[in-house]
Amino acid sequence: MCKAQDNKADNPHQKHQFSLRKALKQLSLELLWIFITQIHSLFDLVVDFCFKLYYQNKIRKVGPIKNKLLLESAVDLAEKIRNKKVTAEEVVQSFIERCKEVQEILNVIVEDRYEQAIAEAKEVDKLINKHPDPASFKITKPFLGIPFTTKESNEAKGFLHTMGSMFRRDYRSPEDATVIGYLKSAGGIIIAKTNIPELNMWTESRNNLYGQTNNPYDTTRTVGGSSGGEGAIIASCGAPISIASDIGGSIRMPAFFNGVFGHKPSEGLTPMKGVGLRENEYDISMVEAGPICKKAVDLDPLLRVLIGDNISKLKLDQPVDLKTLQIFYQEESGDIRCSKVSGSLRKAMKNAVDHFKGITGAATKVKLPGTEYSYRLWRYWMTKEVGEFNQNVTNKQYRTTAKAELLNLLTFRSQLTLAAILKLIDNDYLPKENSEWAEKTTENLKVELLNKLGDNGVLFYPSSPLTAGYHYSAYFKPFNFGYWCIFNVLKLPACQVPLGLDKNGLPVGIQVVAAPYQDHLCLAVARELESAFGGWVNPS
Repeated sequence: MCKAQDNKADNPHQKHQFSLRKALKQLSLELLWIFITQIHSLFDLVVDFCFKLYYQNKIRKVGPIKNKLLLESAVDLAEKIRNKKVTAEEVVQSFIERCKEVQEILNVIVEDRYEQAIAEAKEVDKLINKHPDPASFKITKPFLGIPFTTKESNEAKGFLHTMGSMFRRDYRSPEDATVIGYLKSAGGIIIAKTNIPELNMWTESRNNLYGQTNNPYDTTRTVGGSSGGEGAIIASCGAPISIASDIGGSIRMPAFFNGVFGHKPSEGLTPMKGVGLRENEYDISMVEAGPICKKAVDLDPLLRVLIGDNISKLKLDQPVDLKTLQIFYQEESGDIRCSKVSGSLRKAMKNAVDHFKGITGAATKVKLPGTEYSYRLWRYWMTKEVGEFNQNVTNKQYRTTAKAELLNLLTFRSQLTLAAILKLIDNDYLPKENSEWAEKTTENLKVELLNKLGDNGVLFYPSSPLTAGYHYSAYFKPFNFGYWCIFNVLKLPACQVPLGLDKNGLPVGIQVVAAPYQDHLCLAVARELESAFGGWVNPS
């Protein structure tokens, strides 16, 4: 009896010891996290210092813009063409001349059709001159006479469709990707295709066929991937609008690094036939096609064109009262393998949050459970996508392996890029993610976020820990793209919004995310942030 009483008396002390041990354990973990992040930051500084020394005195920027037509939105240009204030031929010719100007510096265009595009523009002018009501084209052909570009991996009839692979160097597309056909039907005139990584699977646009594409703000810096060429050509005013695609940030990453707008639509909105190596439509996928443009006003009309009959799923005609929006923001993903979010990008986030606090009266800081596993989750869900990389990388001529390609690399016989070989290593040797864990973590994260967003909320999320890095430095920071790919995992609409330049003259910005099929909220916030902070900045 006395012994039982003694045990009871000891319970408060035992509880105190347990609480103390728990607190010490938590403190130890926090200190360890701080230590690792500091080491990571030091590592990033050393990497950047070494690359800075190498690229010293090699920086170039695109030349000044001489034609003011290049600065206008596609919406305004289309209106002027319809009203005969400018001809389609003048518009198309102006952008073609700009493409030629920047090509030597950026190496962005992989194939063009300039002569055919000018001929098509002349036909547009004839159509407008003889039409009794040219203004009606605003409804039927909203982009009549507007030049556009697309990434090399999107099929366009008659164009090369190599996917940046030596194994497909001579392949030409017999027909358009569905989204390319949509924009052509809306009056758009394709003038060129732009560079990509090999099979779209890297964060820099470089391959053994076309070489490396440079950033218009600083040619020693990356343009991102996989729509890197599109980000660069839009930022440098070689085209007013673009069709890109996004399976792991491939619209938003280049849009961020090149200081323009890019929108990844909600799940299942855009037809994917002809995008990449897809020969059919697929209902279940993380990939979407979407717009890249330098003016926020072009996002809405271009999105309407690209989604076709799925427009009924969105609320693009519904006015957005910014004062009633629920604003949430997260400052870092929490992934210890990612770089620390830089001061300039923290400032960009704060500016956006403070601006909307002034509009809505409040903004709530969050830390969503699971974002610290962004890359791992994306890696798991990529195994559910159609196609097998080990076969596709040889254009299905045979199934290659990491071992075979490493041997080829060491004997100077490899036709693959280093990025493709790293992907093979990941496929062949690294352990797979646990499916039960990945699916449960994804579900919990999505439920948590959607409960917050509802049908009138948006999340401000960092675009990246760092601004555009030096060429090849991505090999030392491979996990940073987790900031983009997590929203492919969640299949949510996400819009990349430029917010000016940092002290080095490189673009900064944030992502604006909403619940499924609430794309109109993303676009409304993008227009407001452009109005407040200026949006795209001329790189020259």
